[in-house]
Amino acid sequence: MEILVKVAQLILSLSILVILHEFGHFIFAKIFKTRVEKFYLFFNPGFSLFRFRKGETEYGMGWLPLGGYVKISGMIDESMDKEQMSKPPQPWEFRSKPAWQRLLIMLGGVTMNFILAILIYASVLFAWGEQYLPNDNVKYGIAADELAEQIGFQDGDRIVSIEGKKVERFSAIPKTILLEKANNVTIQRDGQLQQVHIPDTVFPRLLNDPQFINLRMPAVIGGFSEDSPAKEAGLKPGDRIVEINGKDVRFFDQLQQVLEGKKNQEISVTVERDDQKQTVQLTTTQEGHIGFYVGNMNKYFQLEEKRYSFVAAIPAGIGKGVQTFREYLKQLGLIFTPETEAYKEVGGFITIGKIFPGVWDWYAFWNLTAFLSIILAIINVLPIPALDGGHVMFLFYEILSGQKPSDKFLEYAQVAGMLILLAILVYANGNDIVKLFTNQ
Repeated sequence: MEILVKVAQLILSLSILVILHEFGHFIFAKIFKTRVEKFYLFFNPGFSLFRFRKGETEYGMGWLPLGGYVKISGMIDESMDKEQMSKPPQPWEFRSKPAWQRLLIMLGGVTMNFILAILIYASVLFAWGEQYLPNDNVKYGIAADELAEQIGFQDGDRIVSIEGKKVERFSAIPKTILLEKANNVTIQRDGQLQQVHIPDTVFPRLLNDPQFINLRMPAVIGGFSEDSPAKEAGLKPGDRIVEINGKDVRFFDQLQQVLEGKKNQEISVTVERDDQKQTVQLTTTQEGHIGFYVGNMNKYFQLEEKRYSFVAAIPAGIGKGVQTFREYLKQLGLIFTPETEAYKEVGGFITIGKIFPGVWDWYAFWNLTAFLSIILAIINVLPIPALDGGHVMFLFYEILSGQKPSDKFLEYAQVAGMLILLAILVYANGNDIVKLFTNQ
């Protein structure tokens, strides 16, 4: 059921993004009186799920959910309609319009995606506001995984600054270190300020472990998983685990370390309940777990909550859209920097689907849709033939040089671009499949 919910959210999100992206091309084509022959959600090689005609345009839905398209008359695109291009240009055709009009038509899709992201962010901020944990309120410090410990971090460290700059939100710390390729982090340990140096050579490993720094949580039972040994032993939500087999345990990361290697073993668990200690015996699962999850962090930390009026939500939405745009550009920069090995983490539809929650959550859905809208805008404007950016690149050449590339050259470029995109698609989704079988 969880997988179906994720798939449904992914399809709905991509459908919204594709329709509005193509509508951006469509509306600018109409403004400049350029004929649009087809407007399709998803591709329709061979047949369409449904279609209808209104005016000069055929609207429909294809069966291959890899995007969508508008077919604009007199344009060399993925349809490769050479017959139409062999005829004399007509006034309503794309190729007959001035270069600046053709440029705006091609930029219409990415423009619509960016506007959509801003509108979604503004609407989410107005409807739900935002809640976050200020870094100053992280009273228990961090939980450092094995890689973070190798770098020099320790459980309980408090992050003070990154490259001399204070980070307002705790959740932004790992992302800031990765995207800024930060080498110097100031921490507070045992009341003293210290420096942790992150060498450049470790960044490829950090990209494989984006949660190398986590929030340190007290080992308080918030709820139980199915067939929970802890629940069967009589433990209750609100119990705080303080000892495992007589060993002091106060935080969830300590609990994980103590349980490591204790698979399907009988252990004693001591908890505090109503200021009294109680000890129970239980048997861990085959994975070495006792079957509980920690409580909501707002019970242990003072969160910051912001509410926005309708007017205030607009600039806040713009700011969030611009910030997301900049951060994703930095992520692309990492992918195109071979020494980071970030290209190994490129994923396809499975990776995208996994970012959606397993239960339907409109707050998460709209935030993720806005994020994907910005990704779609940036990817589409890359200067690769067959993408909007490829057409834009040739139009800029035409505007600056005064010479239009020949139709034959554009046809060859379109084919080359489609082959490049197919290779990227195969590589990204191939990465997903490999990770499924290697459990990465």
